Amino acid sequence: MTNDLTLIIGVNSEIAKALASAICDEGTLIVISRDVSFYQHQSFKSAVCITVPDYSEGAIAGAASQVRDEMKGSVIRRVFVCHGVLHSDTCFPERKLEDLSADSFTQIMTSNAITPLLWLKYLVPLIRGKNSCKLTFFSARIGSIGDNYLGGWYSYRASKAALNMLLKSAAIELARRAKNVKLISFHPGTTDSPLSKPFAKNVLPAKLFTPHFVAEKLLEIVKNSSVNGELSYVDWQGKHIPW
Repeated sequence: MTNDLTLIIGVNSEIAKALASAICDEGTLIVISRDVSFYQHQSFKSAVCITVPDYSEGAIAGAASQVRDEMKGSVIRRVFVCHGVLHSDTCFPERKLEDLSADSFTQIMTSNAITPLLWLKYLVPLIRGKNSCKLTFFSARIGSIGDNYLGGWYSYRASKAALNMLLKSAAIELARRAKNVKLISFHPGTTDSPLSKPFAKNVLPAKLFTPHFVAEKLLEIVKNSSVNGELSYVDWQGKHIPW
């Protein structure tokens, strides 16, 4: 009998912490991040913590190798790639074209699109097989081209749209090479977290979700998703979002 394993990557977001807290007693949990201090708490005593110096391709390859060593007969059933940058000390969502910066655009695109796909690249050899594995990547409704009615936020919109396209292409490939794999591109809604704090004042209280609420909804979506060789682009309700 094999032991089911869940892998959470980029575990310092509030949603990632809520996910880990919700499933820490369900099989084996591996968390990967630059800072895993949150997971030194007694409730995570059985979790395996892997620290990376950064999210360069070399560091990602090395972390994947460590995951392989830690599997010990376990089967990876769920992966949550929780990377996402909306703003930082050096960049902020653009309100107009004049705000666009090549350096900021590159930073956002790397974090939100390239880094998640690199994780998929190095995890595929670990998840390909007979057992189903569902991988969730944090996207956003704002990455929808069809749903863009406000404009602005050029870098963030482009990075999430790029992530969706990369995952769509990967899903088509994996439908041939790894039929046991399901990819999900997930929009969590506006969550009460440092990521959304500068913009939360304009959000109705009923539309500002707790990380725990989002984690519960996501786990439900993953549980009910069919391994069908397609990429699902869904919101926290499980409703499909137009590309």
